[in-house]
Amino acid sequence: MQQTTFTVRPVATIESPLGPGAQTPRQGDEGAPQAWVAFNAEVADAVRDLRAGQDVLLLTWLERADRTVLTVHPRSDPERPLTGVFSTRSPARPNPVGLHRVTILEIADGPRMRVSGLEAWDGTPVIDVKPVLDPHTER
Repeated sequence: MQQTTFTVRPVATIESPLGPGAQTPRQGDEGAPQAWVAFNAEVADAVRDLRAGQDVLLLTWLERADRTVLTVHPRSDPERPLTGVFSTRSPARPNPVGLHRVTILEIADGPRMRVSGLEAWDGTPVIDVKPVLDPHTER
């Protein structure tokens, strides 16, 4: 396999009450608190058409994840068989990209957006935002 290096820059940072030691939900629909996404000034124009009520996909870089893990017990349940991480939502994986479907609650100056359904820790870098497309909508 050819070795290639990629440069990924954060476009925002998560501001959340969740962090190490906190009771973090495994998925956003399992009691995740509201959080803020604080965008870097240089990407402010990219935020301008996002709207409250819209669902978006946040891609995060889970920098504290163990990148050497290739198999896990799903949901950390030792009763479940070891499963390859590409078949799970585990944060531990070779490239720890997090995928979070969230609902925008508010767009504020800064630029910042308040979201629901985000289970990422405070300080987690956001590497991209993509709209959830309605099957009848083209973008």
